Amino acid sequence: MDNSSFSQFTSIAAIATHPQAAQILTPLSQSTSLQLWLPSTIEKQGNSHHYQGSLKEHLASIWTEHEAFVFCLAAGAVVRLIAPLLKSKAEDPAVVVIDAQGDYVISLCSGHQGQADLLAQLVATQIGATAIITGASHNLSLPAIDTFGFTYGWRKGKGDWTGVMAAIAKQETVQVIQEAGSILWREHLPAKHPFSFGFADAQAETRPQGRIWISSTKRKFAPQGDFPKVQWHPKVLWLGIGCERGTSGELIEQAIDETCRTYHLASEAIAGIASINLKADEIGILEICQRRNLVFKTFDAQQLNQVDVPTPSDVVQQEVGTPSVAEAAAILAGENLLVSKQIFKADALGGAVTIAIAQATVEYLGRTGKLYLVGIGPGNLEQITPAAQTAITEADVVIGYSLYLDLIKSLKRPGQIVEASPITQEQQRAKRAIELAQWGLTVAVVSSGDCGIYGMAGLVLEELQAGGWNGKTPQVKIYPGISALQSAASKVGAPLMHDFCAISLSDLLTPWEVIQTRLTAAASGDFITALYNPRSLKRTQQIVTAQSIFAQHRQPDTPVAIVHSAYREDEQVILTTLDKMLDQSIDMLTTVIIGNTTTRNHANWMITPRGYLGFTAS
Repeated sequence: MDNSSFSQFTSIAAIATHPQAAQILTPLSQSTSLQLWLPSTIEKQGNSHHYQGSLKEHLASIWTEHEAFVFCLAAGAVVRLIAPLLKSKAEDPAVVVIDAQGDYVISLCSGHQGQADLLAQLVATQIGATAIITGASHNLSLPAIDTFGFTYGWRKGKGDWTGVMAAIAKQETVQVIQEAGSILWREHLPAKHPFSFGFADAQAETRPQGRIWISSTKRKFAPQGDFPKVQWHPKVLWLGIGCERGTSGELIEQAIDETCRTYHLASEAIAGIASINLKADEIGILEICQRRNLVFKTFDAQQLNQVDVPTPSDVVQQEVGTPSVAEAAAILAGENLLVSKQIFKADALGGAVTIAIAQATVEYLGRTGKLYLVGIGPGNLEQITPAAQTAITEADVVIGYSLYLDLIKSLKRPGQIVEASPITQEQQRAKRAIELAQWGLTVAVVSSGDCGIYGMAGLVLEELQAGGWNGKTPQVKIYPGISALQSAASKVGAPLMHDFCAISLSDLLTPWEVIQTRLTAAASGDFITALYNPRSLKRTQQIVTAQSIFAQHRQPDTPVAIVHSAYREDEQVILTTLDKMLDQSIDMLTTVIIGNTTTRNHANWMITPRGYLGFTAS
């Protein structure tokens, strides 16, 4: 499992030239993907390395080895250092700069394609700084149009990308023609976005100043068109291929390219190749899959036999036990047949190839999905761990109860998918998160408090188990948070200094009889007890019963803390006693802590002795 806070970057170099900068960068070096470089005049810190000679020479020697660079150095100095090394925004690594005090993280170079904008946000959450991002799309809360498709595994086609991005920066209308791929990105755009979807009405007042094609079709744009155009290609095409044993990779590749040209299909939209399992070791196919980074799926004859195809063959039936390989395999992999089988033979190259092409409804991402189960504590950003903040910012999708997502909206980044739902839809949230992660996205599921204490972690893992999860795919990482009982306790003193337990009074998932049994056990066992979900609009009697049970085992003046929305704007903290606790306002956002027989109130603080004073060992 990857424990890195920067898992989207395989290699990051961080550079400091003075001790204060080294102290700022040292916490980042705990990441498995980040390498901290210091001059030999500074003592090594953490996992740091020393460089010899000048920084200019060292930087030139490692420039091509890393995807990103983090400097704690003056921005002007960084500009002069990297200027001779820059080539193009398609090739340059991400470069971010941290100021000398560690207050700001600036996305300096390769903000979109190198993901410096994202890196600046991730670094800022780790060190408690503010990210400075100057790109137009970011400041308009829009996805970066030249990179957003990578999230969905799309491949970038040709076109005037600079022209389209300039139109977006000027907030001019940009037309989007989407014929393939997920529309998830469209459903989460800000209200005032510049995109129009579909072909514009000829009588429309605002004419488009740019166009984005999202399609499996390849288009050629005139150099001097009426406005700039670009194209994204979702990986939705599946090539069904049958061939004679030993057919050369050259002939197979020729068949692919010629078929795509003939039917105006983009080779960038090819997700993979499908065939009969007898071809699982066909060298020509394997070579092409490796060279073009394509997935290779195989099916047995029985599976292929179940597929209706337009051009079945008796000869193929006799040879391999099914009347179709190319068309049937393409349909099984890609659903909708676009090109029926085409046959290619070549005397010089030897062999023969049959190819058919189908288009899938859902694109192939080619990534292992991840599930981040994140506890956000009470919701105040200062109470969320840096690792949890980083996970939320990094995720492609953030899912949670609408109230909790409102508390962390400052961690959101443009282009991120945020799906909010009501408090009663926990199971739907878990299933949705798993669905997206199995597709290949990185999904953060947010819980208040700690996600493993009455939170979403258990439910997500249960759903994964029910689906036959192998424990590896999708990957799961859990980020702990400050629990509600800890938050409440910190507001009133130290009530949890001895044995304690937590009990939820909600009977939606647990029978009330079971809850009563646990309340009685906690009360009779003299446990300090934190009550979660004590009262709702419809469920009002449970807290009354709980108070009655504890009253049978504790004195009336037993201290009780009633804490509503700890660390939030509407926080309320009340110290009272067991006999008077029902006089107070209690709701679903309240945590109630009932002390044990030794708990006392002192100077408006709730204290449970641990036993250090006056304790005698037996």
